[in-house]
Amino acid sequence: MKYTTLPNTDIKVSKINLGTMTFGQQNTEAEGHAQMDYALEQGVNFFDTAEMYSVPAREETYGSTEKIIGTWFKKSGNRDKVVLASKIAGPNPNFTYMRENPDFSPASIKYAVENSLKRLQTDYIDLYQMHWPERKTNNFGQRAFTGFQDAWEDNFREILETFDELIKEGKIKHVGVSNENSWGMMRLLEESKYHNLPRIKTVQNPYNLLNRLFEVNAAEVANYENIGLLAYSPLAFGVLTGKFLTGEKYPNARINLFPQYTRYNSQQSREASRLYQEVALKHGLTLTELAMGFVLQQPFLTSAIIGATTMEQLKENIATIDVELSKEIITEINAVQAIIPDPAP
Repeated sequence: MKYTTLPNTDIKVSKINLGTMTFGQQNTEAEGHAQMDYALEQGVNFFDTAEMYSVPAREETYGSTEKIIGTWFKKSGNRDKVVLASKIAGPNPNFTYMRENPDFSPASIKYAVENSLKRLQTDYIDLYQMHWPERKTNNFGQRAFTGFQDAWEDNFREILETFDELIKEGKIKHVGVSNENSWGMMRLLEESKYHNLPRIKTVQNPYNLLNRLFEVNAAEVANYENIGLLAYSPLAFGVLTGKFLTGEKYPNARINLFPQYTRYNSQQSREASRLYQEVALKHGLTLTELAMGFVLQQPFLTSAIIGATTMEQLKENIATIDVELSKEIITEINAVQAIIPDPAP
C-alpha cells in the first residue's frame, strides 16, 4: 500500500480508501465485515461512510452502513487502526426521517454526529464531512448553475463554529466537504482564516476518466490551499471496468440498480470507455488498471474511494495501487479526453 497524510495533519492515510455505501443493501453485514478485514490486511487504513448509507437512501436502511462498521469495530477491536470518515446529509425533502430539519443548523449537526457515534460504536470520527451543500449549485451530474433564485443564506461561519465545538469535545477530529465547488471551499477557508475556526482538510468529489471537471473547477484551490481530494467513483459506477462493453447486462450492477445515474450510461460515456479500453489494451493493462492508475497518480489526490460488491472486485481494485502510467499513456488518455470531454459530470 502507498500512503500520504491528511492535509495539514500528521495522520497517515492510505492512497486507497474503502467506500462502504453498499454495506446494508448490496452487501450483508458478514460481507461488509469481510471487506473491512481484507482491506485492513492489505494496508487500507482509511474508510469512508455516511449517515444516509446504505444506498439508495431509504428510511428502512438509514444508518445501516454505520451500524455494520460499528459491529465490526466491536468484534475486531480495530478502531484505533482505522482513519474513519463520515458525512452529514445535506437538505433533501425526502430525508425528514433522518431528523426534523435535514440541514446544517447547529442542532442538526450535533444530532447527526451523536447518532453516527452511537451507530459506529465509537467516541470519535476522524474526518467529518458535509455530504453536499445546502445551497443550490451544479453537482450530481448537473452542468448548468441554477442557484440564481436560491433563498439560501450564508451560514458557513455558524457551521464552522459548531464543528469547532465538536472538535473541542473530542467527538470529531477534522472537517471536510463533499460535492463542493471552488466557491464553497474558498468561503469556508475565508471564515476559518478570519475567525480562527477549523479549516477544511479535504473535498470528496467525483473524479475519473469520464469526469475530470475537478481539474477545471477545484484543482487550483486544492493545490494552493492544500485541500486533499478524496476521489469518489474512480471507476464511474463500474463503467470503467469495461464489463459493460461486452454486451452483458449485469442486472445487479450499480448502474442498473440506480438508473438515476444516467450520466455513466450515456452513449458518450460508453464510447469514451471503449476508447480508453483501447489505450489500456495497447499497453497491456486492464481498463480498471488504467482508470485507477490515472486517478491515483494525480498530485491533488489524497485518496481514491473504491466500492466493491464482491471480494474479487475489492482485490482487483486494491491491487491497482502498484500501477504506474507512463507519459505516453497519459498523452493518449488526454487525446481521448479532447475528443469526448467529461461525458459524465
